[in-house]
Amino acid sequence: MATTGRRLRADAERSVRTILEAAERLLSENPGATMEQIAEAAGVARTTVHRRFASREALVETMATSAWQEIDDAVDAARPYTAPPLVAMHQATANVVQIKSGWRFALGTLPPPGEEATRIHDAVMAKCDAVFARALEAGLLRPGTDPRWARQVYLALISEAVHHSPTTAQPQAADDPDALATLIIDTLLYGLAPRRPGPPAVQDTPGVDLPAGHDRS
Repeated sequence: MATTGRRLRADAERSVRTILEAAERLLSENPGATMEQIAEAAGVARTTVHRRFASREALVETMATSAWQEIDDAVDAARPYTAPPLVAMHQATANVVQIKSGWRFALGTLPPPGEEATRIHDAVMAKCDAVFARALEAGLLRPGTDPRWARQVYLALISEAVHHSPTTAQPQAADDPDALATLIIDTLLYGLAPRRPGPPAVQDTPGVDLPAGHDRS
């Protein structure tokens, strides 16, 4: 009986995931898509969708929660409180651009719909602010920079990069999360001016391996 129960739960989880992924694809193209159209795109019966989600709003809330949970996990994987701030910023950015590319509709509404998605979103923003505060202390940001303003600019760069990937100046960044992360971080830290030597706090830290593209020169 226990094995049967686990199998049923696994089947239910796969069914939910299939519906969420189909809803993301369809709603990205047609935000007004109905539950019936989503069921058809998922290859399941309409009753299956209604059994899993009481309403279209409940489905959208679940999509947002799933997407923001993936973002939260990706940020945690970058060790925002313990890794060197530049390393944490690069790794989190590379992780997040991959996720945002797959959840454009679900992550497209701010604040996100639903209490759980909002809670996760707020936790992610707190971790982001912590990284920028550490970056300020490490000399990566100009003294006096407001970490929250830095975060807003950073998130705008990510959004622009995900929705309008660079294809001319740095075409390799379009399909390479690490290259795209490097472009985002370089633009954030150096703007569009010629690169100047980085601060000693970053350049002279022994034993810290900077991400590819962030040299010490």
